[in-house]
Amino acid sequence: MPRILSPLFAAATYARWLHLLIGMVFAGVVLLVYPGTEGVGVLRAVVLGTAVDGVLLTLAALVPAMRRAEGVQARLLLMPVREEDIAAEPSRSWADRRRTALWLIGRVALGLAVGLATAQVLTVAVLLLTAPGRDRPPALYGHQLPAGAVGLYPLLAPVLMFGLGWLAVWAGRLQLAMAVRLLGPSPAERLAEAELRAERLLERNRLARELHDSIGHALTVTVLQAGAARAVDDPAFTATALEVIEETGRRAMDDLERTLVLLRESPGGPTTEQPGIDRLPGLFDTARAAGSPVEVWIELPEEQLPGVLSRESYRIVQEAVTNVLRHAPGEPVAVRIVARQGQLELRCVNALTGEGSRRGGGGKGLRGIRERAALLGGEATAGRQDGEWVLAVRLPLRLGA
Repeated sequence: MPRILSPLFAAATYARWLHLLIGMVFAGVVLLVYPGTEGVGVLRAVVLGTAVDGVLLTLAALVPAMRRAEGVQARLLLMPVREEDIAAEPSRSWADRRRTALWLIGRVALGLAVGLATAQVLTVAVLLLTAPGRDRPPALYGHQLPAGAVGLYPLLAPVLMFGLGWLAVWAGRLQLAMAVRLLGPSPAERLAEAELRAERLLERNRLARELHDSIGHALTVTVLQAGAARAVDDPAFTATALEVIEETGRRAMDDLERTLVLLRESPGGPTTEQPGIDRLPGLFDTARAAGSPVEVWIELPEEQLPGVLSRESYRIVQEAVTNVLRHAPGEPVAVRIVARQGQLELRCVNALTGEGSRRGGGGKGLRGIRERAALLGGEATAGRQDGEWVLAVRLPLRLGA
């Protein structure tokens, strides 16, 4: 019983019913203007009115904004499960205009049928309800109702209203299906939406890598410095460790604020400078202060590296150094950055000792390095070689070449 009655009390049913009746109103207005209701036969009026409706609706569908207007109205009154199933964009092709024309004609035709049925059922229901109070039984469609059962006629009115309600339910569902079919996103719009979702996903992944690399590095350095200061118990060393912790924390806060600005999508908000390859000396000083000697060879061209290449190179080296501090603290690190033969080669080598001897190649940091390299058209490898852990990254100097 609830499954039979609940659709009759749903807000969507009456919103869709209203949407259907709007189509009947349009057809009625056109019929009153031409061919009119006087001196014209019913059949001829219906044929002429239908022809005029079809022409006007087809012409209206040629206007690109009509598809947007119909889509917005359908989303509001037809109440689809997912709004994106009905497009709210103007027509961009003749296929969109053709589908809009079919939608308009189908909407008006179905609305006219439901509207006429609604008017007829309501009229009959009123006549049945008022039959006992009349001097004689009412006539329906030229036929006089029997007088013997006049007291039972009011009981038929709820049955008619129940049928009318379910007619509205099924007609509304049909109208919604037509809207999804004819006003739904075109293949080009679906492709554009998929590309937009992919871009957003890539941006979210990039921001996640930024946070992982920056905050992970800061926490690693902070933990190592705090532990070393407590173990050494030297006031001078403790003061130096606190300075390193302070500077590392400040840089991490800058990176966090910059990332949050991007997440808030507030271009007018405060921003911080993107870290680039020129910030590497500070990174190496932090690693040395944490107890890991760092040897560096940098051979770069005089011209400045592209901004995105400089930024991603910094993050790659930062993650490599962080992994060394986390898995092989205190071990020497050799970093080589060379530009030759149209490629930027980044190489980070450290000895495998302690936890580093058990390190695998599937961590989030290494996965992030591979993703960064792939997005720039390069490649990254990491693994054990002759008792050492070697990370090698190759990136094209001319992005997109």
